[in-house]
Amino acid sequence: MENVHLAVEEDDLYSGYNDYNPTLDSEELENDVDFQQAVRTSHGRRPPMTAKFPGTAIGARTLGSSFGARIPLASSMGRPMTGAIQDGAARPMTAVRAAGYTSSMVRGSNFDPLGQSRGPAPPLEAKNEDTPEEKIKILEKKVNDLIEESCMAQSIGALQLALEKAKEAGRKERALVRQREQSGNTDHINIDLTYSVLLNLANQYANNEMYPEALNSYQVIVKNKMFSNAGRLKVNMANIYVKQKNYPKAIKFYRMALDQISNAHKEMRIKIMQNIGVVFVRMGQYQDAITSFEHIMSESPNIRTGFNLILCYYAIGDKERMKKAFQKLISVPLGIDDEDKYISTNDDTSSNMVIEAIKNDKLHQMERDLKVLAEKFIMTAAKLIAPSIESSFAIGFDWCVDMVKSSQYVELANDLEINKAITYLRQKDFNQAVETLKTFEKKDSRVKSAAATNLSFLYFLEKDYDQADRYADLAMSADRYNPAALINKGNTIFIKADHEKAAEFYKEALRNDSSCTEALYNLGLTYKKLNRLEEALDCFHKLHAILRNSAQVMYQLANLYELLEDSQQAIEWLMQVVSVTPTDPQALAKLGELHDGEGDKSQAFQYYYDSYRYFPANIEVIEWLGAYYIETQFCEKAIQYFERATLIQPSQVKWQLMVASCYRRSGNYQKALETYKDIHRKFPENVECLRFLVRLCTDMGLKEVQDYANKLKRAERLKESREQRVKSGREGSARGRREGREGSAGSGETDVKAVSQSEPKQLSPLLDSGRDSSSSSTKGERLSAKMRSLPGSNEPYEASSQKEIDASYVDPLGPQMERPKTGAKRRVEDEDFADVELGDDLLPE
Repeated sequence: MENVHLAVEEDDLYSGYNDYNPTLDSEELENDVDFQQAVRTSHGRRPPMTAKFPGTAIGARTLGSSFGARIPLASSMGRPMTGAIQDGAARPMTAVRAAGYTSSMVRGSNFDPLGQSRGPAPPLEAKNEDTPEEKIKILEKKVNDLIEESCMAQSIGALQLALEKAKEAGRKERALVRQREQSGNTDHINIDLTYSVLLNLANQYANNEMYPEALNSYQVIVKNKMFSNAGRLKVNMANIYVKQKNYPKAIKFYRMALDQISNAHKEMRIKIMQNIGVVFVRMGQYQDAITSFEHIMSESPNIRTGFNLILCYYAIGDKERMKKAFQKLISVPLGIDDEDKYISTNDDTSSNMVIEAIKNDKLHQMERDLKVLAEKFIMTAAKLIAPSIESSFAIGFDWCVDMVKSSQYVELANDLEINKAITYLRQKDFNQAVETLKTFEKKDSRVKSAAATNLSFLYFLEKDYDQADRYADLAMSADRYNPAALINKGNTIFIKADHEKAAEFYKEALRNDSSCTEALYNLGLTYKKLNRLEEALDCFHKLHAILRNSAQVMYQLANLYELLEDSQQAIEWLMQVVSVTPTDPQALAKLGELHDGEGDKSQAFQYYYDSYRYFPANIEVIEWLGAYYIETQFCEKAIQYFERATLIQPSQVKWQLMVASCYRRSGNYQKALETYKDIHRKFPENVECLRFLVRLCTDMGLKEVQDYANKLKRAERLKESREQRVKSGREGSARGRREGREGSAGSGETDVKAVSQSEPKQLSPLLDSGRDSSSSSTKGERLSAKMRSLPGSNEPYEASSQKEIDASYVDPLGPQMERPKTGAKRRVEDEDFADVELGDDLLPE
């Protein structure tokens, strides 16, 4: 480095290059007297001499400066001067030449040391594509491109396109082989390209479920001895046989592949043996499967194989080996790092940035997925074997919990105990479930919150709302951000009719977990209860975006649009409900009701009829169908519906009267008379039945007419006396109330409201279809106008006159009757609440 001199930035590398001796300035030669005198002398005009040596012939002597053109002058000595041009190349003038540069200046040339004035290089000579070698190279490139396009198409799911590309690559490759054979260049056939084409074609056949063609393609590869390591493709062939459920042949090919793979590929051999074990399980040969799985667990244990081994022991009922296998399962090393390495321990900015970068990278995600899978297998195995390894499931669960506590999965012990409570619930042993959950009250906050949430849920189902509220508070105190606890708290407040406060808890649950569908559903129902229909509609639209196929959500949207008097939107949403649950009778009945309200009788009849087919016990649907047939003058068809109503409500005489009237309308007077007589035997004091008996007997000329007329008179007198007593009793009670109010005037006492007005409605869990159920006290009031148009018990058959009964009576079921009122159908109850969430720890896999 001592001899290396670095250039200073201020120095010009080309400085001094253009400096020259002023005496060589050609611009002043014409004014130079001495020079002009020398030119005129005989010395300057001497003829050139013949060159004595090759290459030294006297040429034109050039004289000039570095700026201007050089003047060729002949040498008087017969040799070229310095700078003279020889063979087109100028010799440098040593007097003005800088070191390292060649002065090749000719007349009109510029300084161009990099040769840029010569222009771009000439284009390369085009290859001749007509030669066989070039054709083969182009064809090989096309084949490789087709294979790549086929693989790319398969990666995006375009399986048919991938297969077409693979077939085209096969055709091009065969053409390539033929071309090589024709050119006599068979020694240079690309074996790897042929292998790639055949393998890709076989894979695409398998992806398109064209299994025979795939097997043939694999067979071509396997039988060709030129392909090295082709034997492992028998694994692919075995997989196809598994998909075809040809398990014996799959076992055969798996074993053939196992024989052709050396022990150096240990991981591949382990995977093949795992496949063999799974196929044995599908064949029901558990002992052979156990042999394969035990070998794997001794050579290279893994979570999946350990779980499969437990399943096999469970299938054969070996309790002791189940225990040993469970111990092996929880001792399998996962090979993942501790989570502590992702926690920053110092203030070093660079290390913190590295930690943030690797906290959510692909490797960490893979580690988390592996841990979740291991925990899932362990939980499932414990729940499976716990009832079998001991005399009772409780003892078995306790053993599993003890084993887990002594392993690397300590945190799963609490989850197992919660699953123990779940098992008690499934066995309908609620007391034991509650006792098990209560043991978590003194444990860490996460487990305590989960247990308290489940206890709140259980007490809510048992309608012990005070205890449900207490444990909801406990769950919230242990974990304020637990959305399930907030939902339970909101539900208990909703029971107390404090809907505004309940809505606040649902909103808080949504703030903690925006994907909590239970909170959003209950919030929508709460808004509907508060008559804030637009906000409720917004909640259910958001919920529909999350739960696209939820019939409950769509039914609530339809009900809200119905309350907003938008029948068309309600019908559209109900149509979506029917598309999801086509056998829902209540949705079909609601569609019939809406179409009836729109005046579309034919569509209404279709939906009501479908509802009746799926649920023939809905009295309102039966009533509408019977009235529809009466309106359309098909009384014979109406009879079957009223007979069905008679079976459902045998104590209601009106349905039996409707059956008898339909017989009369259809002209079957004998059957009508028998029906009326049967009604009279069951209801001897019914005035309407006696009136019809008197009329029919009179029309038919029967002798029983007088007997029925006497009974009718007695029944009417008895009815009048009863009405008189009821009327006098009402007047006496009204008089007593007036006297009581007068006596208590000014005393400051107020009337006590009816209990039914002050009691809050019960909050029920969400039903299967999210339907309303009408109260039993109002069902009788919802009968249609057609049914109410029958003669009342306190009215004579012809109220306008007491003339003699004749055959020209007017049928009360005539066409003048009104259709059933559309408002008499069931609606969705506001209290149809979503199931209270059990919490993540309570739900089994």
